[in-house]
Amino acid sequence: MTRVAAIDCGTNSIRLLVADADPATGALTDLDRRMTIVRLGQGVDRTGRLAPEALERTFAACREYAEAVKAHGAERLRFVATSASRDAENRDDFVRGVLDILGVEPEVISGDQEAEFSFTGATKELTGRADIDRPCLVVDIGGGSTEFVVGDDHVRAARSVDVGCVRMTERHLVRDGAVTDPPTEAQVAAMRADIEAALDLAEQTVPLREARTLVGLAGSVTTVSAIAQELPEYDSAAIHHSRVSRDRVREITDWLLRSTHAERAAVPSMHPGRVDVIGAGALVLLSIMERTGAQEVVVSEHDILDGIAWSLA
Repeated sequence: MTRVAAIDCGTNSIRLLVADADPATGALTDLDRRMTIVRLGQGVDRTGRLAPEALERTFAACREYAEAVKAHGAERLRFVATSASRDAENRDDFVRGVLDILGVEPEVISGDQEAEFSFTGATKELTGRADIDRPCLVVDIGGGSTEFVVGDDHVRAARSVDVGCVRMTERHLVRDGAVTDPPTEAQVAAMRADIEAALDLAEQTVPLREARTLVGLAGSVTTVSAIAQELPEYDSAAIHHSRVSRDRVREITDWLLRSTHAERAAVPSMHPGRVDVIGAGALVLLSIMERTGAQEVVVSEHDILDGIAWSLA
């Protein structure tokens, strides 16, 4: 048993997992799992730089996480940074800040590495289950990018494309510095066209339609599941390994893209940091299901963060 700490810093959120990993049994026992919305990718698509206020929000979360890692006595720590910090001109400022606070240098990984971690984290505990047909297509819908991975027990093909809930929202749904409330039909159509072009790109590398089971990861997917179940609050246990039909995803996506900020914020399972970007994230999920023909998505709370933890074990 090894006590490990994994940090995943994405475009929209930064997350911590401290866990005991047992490679012999394949069990990962959570001691501390938390998420903070920091919007590190704020404006990156437009400016090419990490905003000073976004960096400070991220560093504040890192200070909290450093205390938690120390309190649990983790033996190993790995910090992985994804899309926003990969794209930014001033990513060295980010690297120095994280190193000062946590004592480890963030690994700004490639999209392919990101996909490998996501696949391991999402599928390790599904191995051998009779109700999971292989191969699996794992889709990790992040803030700045979406990872596609097809595999059986191991990855066969992977691709990362630059469509995520934050990037699509900023690119298509913002007018005069504010998110359109609700978006126009023309805005939604432009966003859909962008997503379809990204799926064309992904399909050049990954045989999306060969998968027998679609596994969906990250906050956009888990929030859609929470809405589908009409949960009175966000409940990880109820969401993990839930299944949502394509018809239900379409219903929810249509509502999210017609609703106002206040209506979305009133959903009891909605994280405040997702209110403005959930419509775009849900549309990415729906587009993937329509492209692949998947009748349902298996929702996983275990993702790249768990894959990072396993890499330490």
